[in-house]
Amino acid sequence: MKNAKRRLSWLRVERLFGEMRIPQDSPAGRGQFGRWMEERRRQESDGSEWKAVRRGWCLGDKAFKKELPEQMHEGRGDHYGEELREADTEHAEGVLAAELRRRRWTESQLRNRRKGDPGKVEIAWRLRRETTMTLRWIADRLHMGTWTSVSNCLTEKRKLNEKK
Repeated sequence: MKNAKRRLSWLRVERLFGEMRIPQDSPAGRGQFGRWMEERRRQESDGSEWKAVRRGWCLGDKAFKKELPEQMHEGRGDHYGEELREADTEHAEGVLAAELRRRRWTESQLRNRRKGDPGKVEIAWRLRRETTMTLRWIADRLHMGTWTSVSNCLTEKRKLNEKK
């Protein structure tokens, strides 16, 4: 923990130190706090309660986690990383869910339709227009075989659209 003068002005530790019965925000107090936190970390048996902090990108309840990716997708700017990949996946899953509802298809029906099914091609077309998902992801998620078969289907669709 930084010296109070080097710490962000909005960060207040007095209450935390008071709860831990550390009398002052001093080098000795900060050292005591560090030792206490390290001891607490060591006492964690399997570390499962910290797994979300170490490996996750978001802490919060299910409703918050569901809402956050869409907000990230809308205001992404020039950010990158695992968080945005997850936000992009959430967005793509939302597009897919909307298409399945519109077509009154279940996941099972999606899986059982043939790889080049015209409805699957339409969904793949929309996913390519509205998301950043790869052809490989689309092929896997729509059960359309390889990414090259999706590419071929989309090329044919583009050619048909150009003729119209």
